[in-house]
Amino acid sequence: MNAPAPGSPTGLPWLPLAAVATTLVLWASAFVAIRYLHEDFSPGALTLGRLVVASVCLAVVALLSARRSLRRPTGREWAGMAVIGVLWFALYSVALNEGESRVDAGTASMLIQVSPVLISVLAAIFLGERFTRWLGLGLAVAFAGVVVISLSTSDAADRDSTGVLLCLVAAVAYSISLVVQKPLVARLPAIQVTWLAATIGCVVSLPFAPQLVREVAAAPPSSTFWMVYMGALPTALAFTTYAYALRHLSASTLGVTTYLVPPLTIVMGWLLLAETPPALAYAGGALALVGVALTRRGGRARAARARREEPVSAQT
Repeated sequence: MNAPAPGSPTGLPWLPLAAVATTLVLWASAFVAIRYLHEDFSPGALTLGRLVVASVCLAVVALLSARRSLRRPTGREWAGMAVIGVLWFALYSVALNEGESRVDAGTASMLIQVSPVLISVLAAIFLGERFTRWLGLGLAVAFAGVVVISLSTSDAADRDSTGVLLCLVAAVAYSISLVVQKPLVARLPAIQVTWLAATIGCVVSLPFAPQLVREVAAAPPSSTFWMVYMGALPTALAFTTYAYALRHLSASTLGVTTYLVPPLTIVMGWLLLAETPPALAYAGGALALVGVALTRRGGRARAARARREEPVSAQT
């Protein structure tokens, strides 16, 4: 049985929103951590180290606290989790890690933001979600904000075409995975989907094990700590909260919320990596926030109409 929809007596609307907020803050911190770690860990080793930690954390939580709610996946659901594990947890991570060795954290986070457009198109085709006027307007405004940030934070001489391409590959992998994940979390617990997909990604990344062993031995303890942090929080916790939010929100709406990640990443990069954004970047961040607000306005309008129509429907 699916969880109650937001707004019902047992499905408070603030819970999926809190899950989204948690996810976005942790994912923003991951962009900064990847940038910080690129000199100590190669892309594949960092991916494997992160997934080992995430798989262990998720297994403990799933088997101890959520064991009674776990369900046996069907063959089709196993196939979907395999797609997510390979594309999102493995390919996305390796591509993004390598991309961030060539472009800064803020630029990488902005390049990933082509994904909401892809998600909306894919969700309309494969999930039957409506591509509404408000969603389209919000996408356009938010993407314009991302473009402004991108133009303000990178000089032409600093752009690395390979790094840009790798970040775009990561964006495509993420977009496909989110759409595949939507029907899975409708029946299976979010933590179960995240755990099994992360474990699949971990297995796929095992060829990087020799590199990981060598690099952990050579890296300073602080870098190893940040790798563990990435596995425990931006991966294990954030991917689970995102899957939970996906159960309650449409894929299109949830995808648009990631436009908030670049502004958060820029602020964190400024504080932790001394990457100071120019003034124009703040204007772009504000524009992205307006775009997200517009997409939510459409959702609130539909919810209000549904509440007004409910008594009439009950009488008929």
